Amino acid sequence: MGIRVAVIGTGYLGRHHARVFSELEETELVGVVDIDEGRAGEIAAQYRCQAFVDYRDVLPYVDALSIVTPTTTHHEIAMSSLQAGKDLLVEKPFTRTVEEAEGLIGEAESSGRIIQVGHLERFNPAVLYIEDKLEAPRFLEAERLSPFPGRGTDVDITLDLMIHDIDIILSLCRSAIIDIRAVGAKVLTDKLDVAKAWLEMEDGSKALITASRLSPEKKRILKVFQASEYIMLDYRTLEIFRHSKDSTGIIQREEIKLEYREPLKEELRDFAGCIMNRRQPMVTARDGLEALRVALEISRKIEETI
Repeated sequence: MGIRVAVIGTGYLGRHHARVFSELEETELVGVVDIDEGRAGEIAAQYRCQAFVDYRDVLPYVDALSIVTPTTTHHEIAMSSLQAGKDLLVEKPFTRTVEEAEGLIGEAESSGRIIQVGHLERFNPAVLYIEDKLEAPRFLEAERLSPFPGRGTDVDITLDLMIHDIDIILSLCRSAIIDIRAVGAKVLTDKLDVAKAWLEMEDGSKALITASRLSPEKKRILKVFQASEYIMLDYRTLEIFRHSKDSTGIIQREEIKLEYREPLKEELRDFAGCIMNRRQPMVTARDGLEALRVALEISRKIEETI
């Protein structure tokens, strides 16, 4: 029998959490929870588990939970679950505020519980590949553009999309941010719909991040520049450009073929492994906190200009 898990929230992403947990050998999907009883029942029937309307009702039956609900509810659900002795995966953004995140981290540390934050792109094969190839990145540029989604628009684009690239850049640079400059605009909603941020790190590296939900097409690109090398990935393919070491000075291009693995499945498998072996997740609660801190600061700086 695997680790007994439940998924709280059965919207677009929560449905996939339920699917993956039902497929993994390491986990047993015990139940799904949603305030919409009909939706919970539909997903429960599909994956042969129990349906619950109140998350508190599932707590006695599980070892761990995925919290895939609106960000405004994360702190309350996570704190109650930690106090009930459960390990957690909390989708990004970790919480609404830095203070809420710090409170959850304190509770988890005092109770010996695990919190993993759902920064899915860390488990993308292309990101995992370049982590081992980087020596001293000097400049990174990330673009994450999306057509207007109709969901997720209750938060700024910084917390909806940009936070993915903030987390990746923090994990690749591993240097404290010393300066942030940002611009953006509210266009179709009363939240920021487009944002651009410039980050400078203590070690001298710099990053430019663009995020928008106003694009005619979806685009996700990360470029990394380091000595004699330029790496470009679009999260499906990976290209490396190098300066020739001979006298020709030609730029050589190498395309890396990557074996596709579903990032969500890798993320939830890692979560199960953390629970079984009581080890630290690849994306810790403190990682989630730092990405949140930077995203909120970018939003604050933009608000000052509009």
